[in-house]
Amino acid sequence: MIMKKILLSSILAAGACAMFNACSDDSPSPLTPSVAASSSSVDWFVSSSSVDGSGDLGSSSSVAPGSSASNSSSSVVVPPNSATSSSNGGPSQSSSSVNPTSSANPTSSAAESSSSNEPQLDASGFPTLESYGPPSAEYTKDISATAKRGWNTRYWDACKPHCSWLRESANDVTRADTSSNEAYLADLATARNCNIHDVEVPTFTLGNVTKSWFGYEGTRSACGDEKEKGVFTCTDMAPIAVNDTLAYAYVAGTGDSKCGKCYHLQYDGHFKDEFENNPPKATHKALKGKHLVVMASNIGHDVAGGNANLPAGQFDLMVPGGGVGAFDALSTQVNKGSDFNWGAGFGGFLTECQKNTNCGTEGSLECYQTCVKDMCDAAFGNAGLPNLLRGCHWFADWYMAADNPTYYIEEVECPQYLIDHYMTRYNTSLENNFKKVTDWSTFKEGDVLDTLHCWKAGEAPPENGWQNPSAGCDVK
Repeated sequence: MIMKKILLSSILAAGACAMFNACSDDSPSPLTPSVAASSSSVDWFVSSSSVDGSGDLGSSSSVAPGSSASNSSSSVVVPPNSATSSSNGGPSQSSSSVNPTSSANPTSSAAESSSSNEPQLDASGFPTLESYGPPSAEYTKDISATAKRGWNTRYWDACKPHCSWLRESANDVTRADTSSNEAYLADLATARNCNIHDVEVPTFTLGNVTKSWFGYEGTRSACGDEKEKGVFTCTDMAPIAVNDTLAYAYVAGTGDSKCGKCYHLQYDGHFKDEFENNPPKATHKALKGKHLVVMASNIGHDVAGGNANLPAGQFDLMVPGGGVGAFDALSTQVNKGSDFNWGAGFGGFLTECQKNTNCGTEGSLECYQTCVKDMCDAAFGNAGLPNLLRGCHWFADWYMAADNPTYYIEEVECPQYLIDHYMTRYNTSLENNFKKVTDWSTFKEGDVLDTLHCWKAGEAPPENGWQNPSAGCDVK
């Protein structure tokens, strides 16, 4: 069974087992149920038979990462890293406490029988890279005889990923399908996002609800006006080496790319702008033969399509120190002051190292590696965000500080590691009752999420002998 289907079947197993799953700034408008739930097979809120007979979403309460959940007659416990099917075919969201960074306690015999095989977890609650076992041979096979060629650029603006936003309309084919919960999960839901402290937070919550209206709204990007109050790329999406010849990473694809798709890149020792008098550098030659498996977590409308020489087009590789781009939330997240040298906005540390005052354009491999790592250390060495330092050093040590290298490319099934670090652990359903938050900078690991009591049209609780006919939420 392919890896993506393993994850999906686990999510849809109705609590049968515990799970360890998990370039431009986008600002979609708030999403209402009538826009997103076009399929009659899914309700945006819990059906009356699945909760307490009132058809509501649960009482006003708090959702606490790190605390235990308890069942009651008025709620169904749904940990953010699993889903429970209600009678209407869609998951229901509890207003009790849930923990997105650890697995639920399994109660079925199937889950108990596999408890001895539970993987080792890292500090963020994910399985360690080693616990995934040997990578698929598909990721390192030679594809040079049959595959098209493309090229990499690089960036790390730290903005909320494009794939963290819900689809705005049926015309948006890049993000996850929101016609049903099943379709949403099949597309791996939304990409994780984190606050300024690198703590994962929801990708969308309730919007500015009233007693006669409710809808959903994406958590706002730090690349907008929110700055430190907004959300960022989670730093564990920085590239990571599996071994000396294989690594995993995330990329921004072209405007016709699809969120959550994965590709095998095999580097060929060349680069995009080479010609007779500008041959490949030592860095490109050192990268030749290595393999990188990438997942699309962003869609960059400035990312180029193919041409006659490189028909597969461009992937913009997400790597710390690769350039803060046009929007730049990294300067906010890593507060170094306005005069800190982040290198070129497009090209980052390596482009700075190519200046004549450093290594120049014809420098040695060792010069580029040393220069880039020195800039990595200055930027991230004491930032308290170790994944950024690791990913920045990866660019010098594994990627050989190669500038816009070319590769052969084919689509592959995603490694479970990339799926787990991509897929939101909060928004595993199209429904939630998370109260809107305007300042995520105060949210710490273990803090609770406030929730609201909401209902579908015609199912509001009676108030002074009158029943509100509209959908809404219990706001004071």
